[in-house]
Amino acid sequence: MPPPIAAPVDQPYAGPVQLKVDLTNVRDRVAHVREEIPVPPNAKELVLLYPQWIPGSHSPGGPISRLAGIVTSVDGKRVQWIRDPINVYAFHVPLGAAARTVSLQFDYLSPVKPAEGRIERSDAIVDLQWNEVVMYPAGFFSRDIPFDVTLNVPQGWKYATALETASEEGSTLKFKRTTLNTLVDSPLYAGIHFKQVDLSPSPADTVRLNVFADDEKDLAISADAVEKHKNLAIEADKLFQSHHYGHYDFLLLLSSTVGGIGLEHHQSSEDGARPNYFTEWDRGGLRSDLLPHEYTHSWNGKFRRPAGLWTPNFNVAMRDDLLWIYEGLTQYWGSVLAARSGIRTPEQGRYAFARVAAGFAVSPGRDWRPLVDTTNQPTVSQRRPVSWVSWQRPEDYYTEGALIWLDADTKIREVTNDRKSLDDFAAEFFSPYNGSFVTDTYNLSDIVDALNRIAPYEWMKFFQERVYALHPAVPADGITRGGYRLVYSDKMPSWLTRAETPATGADFSTSLGFSVGGSRAGAAEPPAGRESNDLGNVWWNSPAFNAGITPDMQIISVNGKAYTAKVLRDAIMEAERTKQPLELQFRRGEEYKSFSIPYYGGLRVPSLERVDGTPDRLDEILAPSKRPLPAM
Repeated sequence: MPPPIAAPVDQPYAGPVQLKVDLTNVRDRVAHVREEIPVPPNAKELVLLYPQWIPGSHSPGGPISRLAGIVTSVDGKRVQWIRDPINVYAFHVPLGAAARTVSLQFDYLSPVKPAEGRIERSDAIVDLQWNEVVMYPAGFFSRDIPFDVTLNVPQGWKYATALETASEEGSTLKFKRTTLNTLVDSPLYAGIHFKQVDLSPSPADTVRLNVFADDEKDLAISADAVEKHKNLAIEADKLFQSHHYGHYDFLLLLSSTVGGIGLEHHQSSEDGARPNYFTEWDRGGLRSDLLPHEYTHSWNGKFRRPAGLWTPNFNVAMRDDLLWIYEGLTQYWGSVLAARSGIRTPEQGRYAFARVAAGFAVSPGRDWRPLVDTTNQPTVSQRRPVSWVSWQRPEDYYTEGALIWLDADTKIREVTNDRKSLDDFAAEFFSPYNGSFVTDTYNLSDIVDALNRIAPYEWMKFFQERVYALHPAVPADGITRGGYRLVYSDKMPSWLTRAETPATGADFSTSLGFSVGGSRAGAAEPPAGRESNDLGNVWWNSPAFNAGITPDMQIISVNGKAYTAKVLRDAIMEAERTKQPLELQFRRGEEYKSFSIPYYGGLRVPSLERVDGTPDRLDEILAPSKRPLPAM
């Protein structure tokens, strides 16, 4: 075995790294990278690391396979690097006596087709993640390595980032000196069509919405949409009673070409939505919690972070076991803030919880896999899709985590006679060191102790039963304690019909047991007027599964009629009345298959129904906060 690579030590690096990135090759989607790296005294070699463990991705997925043209020189003389035989993210550069500077150049080849990965660049937009275009010296904490960064963007393009700009000369940008950890945590969007909207709740809390679009017409943002996004910043301040950033920048791309994304950062977030996010505002609802979710991460995940997810640099393995707090609690508050701000209506807010609970009711994966084990999935699969989601339950720490935290919120309200809530926990747990950017880590015991200070209860047992033990029952206690029950009907809410797009897909999970269409936000949709007929998922042990339908099929026809979501819904309701089997035709590769399915249970659209005589805690949770804005 080769000698181990030096472990990171918390001491200042020899000097600032000069990083230059050129994004002007729009046609080939190539970023040209140059670095000048000072050599520490008496070093015999310099080991350069390409970031592997990326915060927010929770997996060792740094895209090293996209690098090409790697060349190293020492004091102007080319020296051949040697890749580490064990750690392929590490490059050894031999040094001569009194070596002073290592020069590095390489190209980052961004995907040009979806089969290669998420599309990050187009002729009009670029999403630049700094971890993709940087290498750094091993043996140091990322916060101890200073960087001076210069960026070239295409002529005339606008840009937005949480980094502070030092100078701007034409298309050449220079940023103020920063550290590696802050650099990687501060992505940059650039593009032709750009609009910035001020969302600041107060002069002391600067929040901006930076929108980049494929087309100028998609930047038409209504006053109503602006107000609701301003409300988001206000409601977050009321909830957390603090902020831990100098300014916060939402980076939002509206594109059918550049792939959708939702990735948190301390002072910004990378967000992607459909091109008509603003111009067809009433089609939202299903995915409208993206910005609230990522914004919440500035407090939960960036300022306060599970100890296992804090690492000294980007090549030390993370431990994901508390993702049900990092992501699950954030998922919960993302849904709550979407409703409190008006981005979602109260009905849509309730539906979000109903849909999750109904999904678990038809998903048997909870019979064998405890929730805590799903936190290993980013490492197990590096977040690649799986074939049988309902049986494998790949990342349920998001959605089941949200139901568990609704359970916790309503439990606090119950045991305190509605004098306290999870909002009080948020204010206590996330408000210390107001204004500090320094990450403050926590363990489960810290969460339990804080909850006990708000509402004494058996919180450790509460989480052991729901997270660490096998828990096959649908986690709906929060819904029940919130004053509602899960019910099903044949009625599709009008807002849900409008929100359904090829990108979101048509959901038949609670009836036949499959979904049609569906893709990540911002991904390319079928041509206008055409619905996708690709199956998204097939639910294990559902009527579709038992008939032999698999996720790699396309639905062609329903009772002899060409498939559309409406045609299939009408047929399901007709079968409920006539008790005649559904005749469905599918395509699998070059083969056509027909299935006769005796399903007569109706659409089974989930919703929450108010239970008379019970406290309406869920409505209270989703209503705008009555707290005043904090003095900051």
